[in-house]
Amino acid sequence: MSGQVMPCSPREIGSLFLFEKLSSDQLGRLCSEGRVELFEAGPVYTEGEAATCFYVMIEGTVVLSRRVGTDDVEVSRTSQRGVYAGAMQAYIGDRVPQVYNNSMRVTEPTRFFVLPADTFASIMQEWFPMAVHLLEGLFFGSKSLQRAIGQRERLLALGSLSAGLTHELNNPAAAAVRATATLRERVAKMRHKLSVISAGPYPREALASLIEIQERTAERVAKAPTLSPLEAADREDAVTDWLDDHGITEGWRLAPTFVQAGLDLDWLDQIAAAVDEEILPGAIGWLNYTVETELLMDEIEDSTTRISRLVDAAKQYSQLDRAPYQNADVHELLDSTLLMLSGKTGSRIKVVKEYDRTLPKIPAYPAELNQVWTNLIDNAVCAINEAGGEGTLTVRTAQAGERLLVEFSDTGPGVPKEIRSRIFDPFFTTKPVGQGTGLGLDISWRIVVNKHHGSLQVESEPGDTRFQVLLPLTAAENDAPEEPEEPA
Repeated sequence: MSGQVMPCSPREIGSLFLFEKLSSDQLGRLCSEGRVELFEAGPVYTEGEAATCFYVMIEGTVVLSRRVGTDDVEVSRTSQRGVYAGAMQAYIGDRVPQVYNNSMRVTEPTRFFVLPADTFASIMQEWFPMAVHLLEGLFFGSKSLQRAIGQRERLLALGSLSAGLTHELNNPAAAAVRATATLRERVAKMRHKLSVISAGPYPREALASLIEIQERTAERVAKAPTLSPLEAADREDAVTDWLDDHGITEGWRLAPTFVQAGLDLDWLDQIAAAVDEEILPGAIGWLNYTVETELLMDEIEDSTTRISRLVDAAKQYSQLDRAPYQNADVHELLDSTLLMLSGKTGSRIKVVKEYDRTLPKIPAYPAELNQVWTNLIDNAVCAINEAGGEGTLTVRTAQAGERLLVEFSDTGPGVPKEIRSRIFDPFFTTKPVGQGTGLGLDISWRIVVNKHHGSLQVESEPGDTRFQVLLPLTAAENDAPEEPEEPA
């Protein structure tokens, strides 16, 4: 938007604090190469547009705002003479995108001294060469520092996740190793029992019947029902009595395995009817080994499936084999993060998922959203632990207008009102020394707001704290995939 051009007075320009130390020649050059403009109430420039001018307010009222999702959030309102905005980084040149980082409007007729961006850049480099070098160092140094701090924060989170993942992987791996060793022993005994049976005076038909029974027994194990402890105890007693009545020694030892495999009295009666009485004890012993091997193989399958799920979750979480920017299913990201953090949530924290599975995929940087989920879940777990270690973490998704809501709520003590406005500030933390960097929420805010054009907010009272992430359902027209880096 252009204003009404007005005469430029070096004396008036020199009264602004930004220019008060300049010589009369320098002020004259400013007036000759710049201009004074009067803007009526309304917008002056818009965030994201090419930064073509540097503005210094002479008189009036200016409002600066930032875009958060589809809303413009006011960040500053002032009537102080000499405040400036616009192309403030023009002196750096094309090494950074020269766009307006905020939107500016005026609420009343307001006069500005306006300097074209390229003129501002050349004057800065000509009049203040040392200052320009210092400012460049400060700008890029700050970028590098933020990137290093962000990487450090991610490494801290990764270290914690690695420890949890190692623990989670160790349990099913150890179970698989134990089951494999036991399986080897049972298979050896099965071979021995088979050799004893085959060497006995049993007709060919009886052996064939025994093989058929073994096959049907293995199928029955795969369909075994899940029993309550009371139901299992009653069935074990009944099976033990049956085995004792049929002359099977140590029936009490075999009964739990048969019941776990879903073998009941009807099934045992079928076996007794299918084989001769003298072969029944050997047949029952052989079928016991069959049942045990099937159960052990189920245990190995369950353990290796658990390991596979954890590895898949780790790949989903890290996004190592995926594009940095893609259409992502937030539920897949949330599930992988919750699984990666399951060692932290433990059994004392109940995790409730309230997902709206009808929500569409959204354009996003999944690896960075996983970092946001990690920070918010970790904070919720710490809050619940602070309240005694038992509580509920609820993760909810829903559509909120043109945005997707991801909400993390916990039953911890809440965020005190006096610090609520500071929790997203860099280095602010309520955790004990050595347990928090104070960067988790700051980085999360930057990822959500700066990188995804969303919003991150908190609502809190004792026993109910809710962190709400709102993300656009569609990409903005000027959005373009960029190389992933820590938000500046």
